[in-house]
Amino acid sequence: MRTPLPAGVWVLGFVSLLADVASEMVHSLLPLFLVGTLGVSMLAVGVIEGIAEATALIVKVFSGALSDRLGRRKGLAVAGYALGALTKPAFALATGAGMVIAARFVDRIGKGIRGAPRDALLADITPSGLRGAAFGLRQSLDTVGAVLGPLIATALMLAWANDIRAVFWVAVVPGLMAAALLWLGVREPPRPPTPASEATTGPSIHRAALARLGTGYWQIVGLGAVFTLARFSEAFLVLRAPQVGVAIAWVPLVMVAMNVVYAASAYPFGRLADTMSRRALLAGSLVLLIAADLVLAVAAGPGGLFIGVALWGVHMGLSQGILAAMVADSAPAELRGTAFGVFNLCAGVSMLAASVIAGWLWQSAGSAATFHAGAAFAGAALVWLLLARR
Repeated sequence: MRTPLPAGVWVLGFVSLLADVASEMVHSLLPLFLVGTLGVSMLAVGVIEGIAEATALIVKVFSGALSDRLGRRKGLAVAGYALGALTKPAFALATGAGMVIAARFVDRIGKGIRGAPRDALLADITPSGLRGAAFGLRQSLDTVGAVLGPLIATALMLAWANDIRAVFWVAVVPGLMAAALLWLGVREPPRPPTPASEATTGPSIHRAALARLGTGYWQIVGLGAVFTLARFSEAFLVLRAPQVGVAIAWVPLVMVAMNVVYAASAYPFGRLADTMSRRALLAGSLVLLIAADLVLAVAAGPGGLFIGVALWGVHMGLSQGILAAMVADSAPAELRGTAFGVFNLCAGVSMLAASVIAGWLWQSAGSAATFHAGAAFAGAALVWLLLARR
């Protein structure tokens, strides 16, 4: 009989669900708001999205290291969720790209503050043999929120005559609910004492602490960076929709379709990763990403678009929880915050590069060139993965 997951894993999953409802209500409409309402170029969208996501991932380095240093993780995670919720009104009030950039930047700082401590907290409360399932479940519930957010946004757009700003105001509510649920619903376990021979002075991002993470961990960091380089911002999926005939009010359904598949696949694949080769599963996810990019490049109508988006969702479900579980398993318990932070720093640099390249290609050579380049990067990542010794 399979050991049940701790209750705290489920609570963290529902915290992620509520936070993603709030985030996706904004993000499923933000590219259209930038391009259609504020007149921003495609290259600028790529830069904004790249900087925003990279900011979140870079901040995770410092929040993860700080959670290791303090020996406490929940308070930082709660602060990050609250900060993200409180930025939503700024999107509704924006009259130019500068205010949107500032709000997006602060919102992603909030995501960065909460991300690594939350993932390390999840690893702390989960037995090692269940971590693939635990991270897969959290990712599934996170993605259920990413389904509900665009659905709510679509309903409100239809009810309120495409009033994007009003939708942004509503997004504040689930964001604050996420912070409250984490504060009230998760008990942080006591941290085991660090052996004197392994103790370090100063912040846990100190060079001695990084050296303790080991070769296996750094190989996983490299692998995560390559994966992120092959997968640019999902804003470009949203921007592809009007090109193939999807009406503006229905564009958030693009993210619904992707996240339904993502949510349905993340937990089963996470459980599978506890019993079989993670390398084989990651290779399969890259094959799916290549297929998704090629379909999106040639799509001539909504049917082709949604097939490509669904393949993208399976790729996400197959890869994201597995990579997180690999990081958790490869790092000492007292350095998990730092491990997740550094992992996300490297992924953030890759995300910035990928999104800027995607935006530049879209503006200079068209949308098909963006997706063809994504397929090429994914192919290179697949070759790298298959040739790697471990």
